[in-house]
Amino acid sequence: MTDETLYCYIHPNRPTTLRCNRCERPICTEDAVLTPTGYRCRNCVREQQKKFDTAQWYDYVVAFIVAAVGSGITSVLVFFASQFFFGILVLFLAPGAGVVIGNIILRFIRKRRSRALFLTSAVGIVVGAVPALLLFALPILLALIYGSLGAGLGAILPAIWEVVYLFMAVPAAYTQISGIRIGG
Repeated sequence: MTDETLYCYIHPNRPTTLRCNRCERPICTEDAVLTPTGYRCRNCVREQQKKFDTAQWYDYVVAFIVAAVGSGITSVLVFFASQFFFGILVLFLAPGAGVVIGNIILRFIRKRRSRALFLTSAVGIVVGAVPALLLFALPILLALIYGSLGAGLGAILPAIWEVVYLFMAVPAAYTQISGIRIGG
């Protein structure tokens, strides 16, 4: 029986006992990635991830536009919802709006996937809400600049609720699009 010392294929001066469970090459602990099925080298992990990136170039444009338009419409609804019950209604509507926007995006991109696509969608949601946020915040900013802020908290509440909407809707939409499941 021979005890042959294995050396990492990336760092040939490091002895190791680990092997990639896909390609069987020896890897040191620095280059090993723990997956649900065991340790793999970074190259094998990268190759596996490429199989899950199915997005086409136009999916990014479509996802961004759909997210921005959906968020723009929702932002106007958030303004009206913020007029009732001091805006508390927004706390209940924002996550649902994010899920609906996420589902609409998924339909338009035909459920193709890519981490960059999910992030593009999230950015689209934020960009879509910016016009409404500016519309509600601009009078407040002008009042602050000219020193005539007499309306108090009531004037700033719609802008605050727009920000609350974004903080709740963006993660809800992201988890819907990316397929992340929370809980059992």
